[in-house]
Amino acid sequence: MQHSSAFLALVNSILPQISEITVEEYQNDDIWQLIDVREDHEWLKDHLPAAAHLGRGIIERDIEVRYPDKSTPLLLYCGGGYRSALAAMNLQLMGYTHVASLTGGYKAWVQRQLPLVQD
Repeated sequence: MQHSSAFLALVNSILPQISEITVEEYQNDDIWQLIDVREDHEWLKDHLPAAAHLGRGIIERDIEVRYPDKSTPLLLYCGGGYRSALAAMNLQLMGYTHVASLTGGYKAWVQRQLPLVQD
């Protein structure tokens, strides 16, 4: 997907304020609650194993119901790491203290030919 320059500028402005975790770091550390923030149709096609789904449009509304403990380690991913970075920033603003974005997102996972789940 081609992103607009304003969108990329927005993402780049928040990247220094959030944590990013690589696929390898995620695989080596089982503390994370993995959350897919992609759209419903993307989730239904396939998703990473052990992921929960809270789409970008509802995550801020529903996160406290699903994860009331704001110290829960939450690792967000999307298609390429942009939407998840924005969502991670918002969760930090909401008081979540251990939130990160998966570097490269779904695409990075697929490039490594790692397993996907189809429900």
